[in-house]
Amino acid sequence: MKRVLRNEMKTKLAQMTDKEFQQKTNAIHEAFFSSKQWKDASVIALTISRKPEVATKPIIERAWKEGKTVCIPKCLPETKDMHFRRFQDESELEVVYFGLQEPIVHKTELLAPDDIDFILVPGICFDPRGYRIGYGGGYYDRYLAGFTKETASLAFHCQIIDKVPHEAHDIPVSQIFTEKTTLICP
Repeated sequence: MKRVLRNEMKTKLAQMTDKEFQQKTNAIHEAFFSSKQWKDASVIALTISRKPEVATKPIIERAWKEGKTVCIPKCLPETKDMHFRRFQDESELEVVYFGLQEPIVHKTELLAPDDIDFILVPGICFDPRGYRIGYGGGYYDRYLAGFTKETASLAFHCQIIDKVPHEAHDIPVSQIFTEKTTLICP
């Protein structure tokens, strides 16, 4: 079921025009930048997005301008673990599996979960309760199981569906910022 929903959403997102993508991304960024979570966070964790995901590079650049610390995930496929490392410059990145950009371990500093104020959690589908379908690795659910601070996701409104199938180990996000609304998840 999750695989079917994931594929259907990828098809739907691929149909978005570049202009529509940019307009909706700008509206999502505006909502996020005016949020209490953004304003209060000094250390923010997020991925380096790839289209058709909501762009995160503008968020990273603004965070740096505002003196915030940015950290990005490093996935360890052998153990299925993930940790976050401080990201300060493009030269600290390497391209790994599926073309994802991740931090180079010997060039970046490891941050403990307690050091992070806020995590933007990626996903392909979301429901109003904050459950999500990610990209299939389960890395975020494992990491979030031990994370006690704020979480949110950025999504196009079309990525919100009535109900995401979830299991006991799935961890919902607290909020979802879309171009139309900000969902506060129960």
